[in-house]
Amino acid sequence: MNLTIKDIAKMAGVSQGTVSKVINNYGGISEKTKNKVMTVINEMGYAPNFSARSLATKKSNLIGLIYAGKINVDMTHPYFNEVITTFKKNIGLLGYDILMFSNEYFLQDKGSYLARCKHFNVDGCLIIAGEEVEDATFELAESGFPCIGIDIELMGPRASYVMTDNVSLSRKVVEHFYLNSLRKIGYIGGMRESVISNYRLKGFKDAMNQFGLEIREEWLEYGDFQEESGYIAMKKMLKLRDYPEAIFAASDLMALGALRAIKEEGLQVPKDIRIIGCDDIAACRYSDPKLTTVKQDKERIGKLSAYMLNDLIEGKSKLKPVFTESELVVRESCGTN
Repeated sequence: MNLTIKDIAKMAGVSQGTVSKVINNYGGISEKTKNKVMTVINEMGYAPNFSARSLATKKSNLIGLIYAGKINVDMTHPYFNEVITTFKKNIGLLGYDILMFSNEYFLQDKGSYLARCKHFNVDGCLIIAGEEVEDATFELAESGFPCIGIDIELMGPRASYVMTDNVSLSRKVVEHFYLNSLRKIGYIGGMRESVISNYRLKGFKDAMNQFGLEIREEWLEYGDFQEESGYIAMKKMLKLRDYPEAIFAASDLMALGALRAIKEEGLQVPKDIRIIGCDDIAACRYSDPKLTTVKQDKERIGKLSAYMLNDLIEGKSKLKPVFTESELVVRESCGTN
């Protein structure tokens, strides 16, 4: 039996408007009337029509999920997968479902994320950073549509972002090497255009300068955060007559690639070269040797993103960006305590 609001109103002895207010949690209804309506709804197993409820509240309770950029991460990425899992849980507790946008065909015709958000009637968007981010991403944020970015700087009247304090993160790595008498330090970063990679490079250089350590250009290499690029970067450094005694890789995947390259050259980690990665993905605990890394607070980033996006949807504007702290996790690959 397909019940309607009219049927529920008749059974409860109230108006259709009263039933609608109870369903959509509006005020101005006494507890007695609310309980009477809810009793009928529960007894009859009535489920409000989604489209009708959306029209009544002007909200769809849908969140758009955008993996931005021509080169983007996906749901298999070990770091972002954990962040999205936490976001999904918390945004769900706030009453939202997630609609994931595909951008493969979309990128070809230079479409508009704003137009798609309006078409699907989403209430707000979570945007995950990629590389070579399309203008449509920033246009969406600048339009006033509620948006939260993760690892991407979004500016707009109802936009903000969450990311790790990447400058501080790199400083922790260099300081750790310094306190363990390591002075010849190399760096493997992500793409040169990457905001995150550049923040980490800045932190690395700031700390090297602070401790009076030499920054050698031949010990600075760049990849794309993936394992193979770390392998190639490390191979280049190992061809030098004088190679570093310690490496900071801006992602765990690149660090694991570097570890493979070092082993292929017959060298040992940490005896000959020490390595620290970044992200604390699960593979760090199972590599040989186990990888020292900098742990980003993935759970906090995901939870903050959910609550901040909900606040923007509810009309709170001018939320400032949030930079979360990181933690150095010492394992075997740096050979220090």
